[in-house]
Amino acid sequence: MDVTVEQASHGRLITAEQQELPVSATFRYTDADPLAVHVDFPPDVTLDGEGATWTFGRTLLEAGLRGPSGSGDVHIWPCGRDRTVLEFHSARGMALLQFDTPALRRFLLRTYAVVAPGEEDLTAAVDKSLNALFRPA
Repeated sequence: MDVTVEQASHGRLITAEQQELPVSATFRYTDADPLAVHVDFPPDVTLDGEGATWTFGRTLLEAGLRGPSGSGDVHIWPCGRDRTVLEFHSARGMALLQFDTPALRRFLLRTYAVVAPGEEDLTAAVDKSLNALFRPA
């Protein structure tokens, strides 16, 4: 039986003009994909009016709560004691968001209650990735 942890979070989108706009998101973790964290954004906060999901390593979130972390499409770092920045890069541009650090820590601890760090079933994760890679279109 798959176990999923979800946590609604309110963040702030930092614009190029240094304005902060409220953004809602749902952080999601499932033991069926034990190495990953998913962040779901509703249609009203995306450029194309469709929901968007970003997926990245749970270890990236953990490291980003302590110090600058990430390469490629996702970067995470602390911003003071109470905020954490998530930076997402895509072909369409970049988004810079801030979330409350205590809320992200609570989410991470809840994921550890489902699958402890180092106890992830890597065989299942590899099988899932290979199936996705070789699935006929």
